[in-house]
Order: sequence, then C-alpha cells, then structure tokens
Amino acid sequence: MGPMRNPTDGRSGLDPHLPKLAGGGTVFPLAVVSMLAMLSEGDSAPEFTAPLANGDIESFTLSEHLEDAPLVLAFFPGAFTSVCTHEMNTFQDRLRAFEDAGASVYGISVDSPFALNEFREKLGLAFDLISDADKELVEAYDIAMDFDDLGVYDVAKRSVFVLDGDGVVQYAWVSDDPGVEPDYDEVLDTVESIA
Repeated sequence: MGPMRNPTDGRSGLDPHLPKLAGGGTVFPLAVVSMLAMLSEGDSAPEFTAPLANGDIESFTLSEHLEDAPLVLAFFPGAFTSVCTHEMNTFQDRLRAFEDAGASVYGISVDSPFALNEFREKLGLAFDLISDADKELVEAYDIAMDFDDLGVYDVAKRSVFVLDGDGVVQYAWVSDDPGVEPDYDEVLDTVESIA
C-alpha cells in the first residue's frame, strides 16, 4: 500500500467508486474523516456507551449523563502509572471545587473496568472511571497514542474535554507528552464559566 495522500488534494488515490455528494464532493470512509477532524471546542462530543467502574461495573451512556453537566472527561494513558496516579489524585483533591461548580468528573482509560475499580479503590477516588477497553473512545476523540518501545498501542493521550449540557465541547486539551498534566485551574475556570 502506497503512502496515503491528502484526500482533499484531488490526487488522493482513494477508490474512485466512493459515493459522491450532490455538490460533487466525495463521501470518505470514517477512518479518513477521523484523520481530518480533530475534536475541538465547539464540536459535539461523540456519543458513547462504555463500562463504568464505580465500585461495581455498570453501563455509562454519555447522552444519559448530560443533565449532570458540565462533564469533565479526563483521559489518561494507564492506571497504576505515576503521572496518571498523580493526575487522578489531583482531580480527587480538587473534586469539591468541581462539584461546587456543578461539574461531574470522570476519568477514562483503555484499562479494563476491573483494573479501574482496583485503581479507584487504591486511590480512594470519589468519582467514577470509564473503561475504554475496546479503544473506541480514543479513536472517536482522536487521541490514540502508541508506546512502540513497550509494545503498547492505542492508549489515550492525556486529554481533558469539558462538555456542556448539550454535549458540546467547551474545553479541549490534548498532550502528545504523557508526562504533562492539564492546567487544573483552566479546567475549573471553564467549568465555572458554563455551570
């Protein structure tokens, strides 16, 4: 397979049999669309249903929790790692301020819900964690990263998205460096501005 070209440059090498739009544009496969569209402020957050680790394991559907907005979705690469532990502990330490502003905080990683329940219990987290074990969320939010040297693929980049009650992204922060944590004050300021 040759190099993938920009599908908008007219020389894409994409299948000429892809469906055409009325205006002449091409309907691209989802994989191509996700390469072109980074989730950012003002975008609608992708709907999802995933396992929720809250001491038990339940199902969490985003649209069913928008009434609890603002929602803080804090993606992290992996449970039981040093920076992720510090990040989740920091959200826990500041949880009262987020709750006082009306927000609900959720941590999200590709770990199993069983591992996340253990992580949650070990840290004494009072907020719930969402398991993206099938890695659909990291793909939908365009935040997948690989640790090739460790043989670990498609984990979440450390990212924070704040959603309003309509599911619109009001704050988006994504780090390519897993050692960098979010600006917690900035996240809280955003929550307070939309609460």
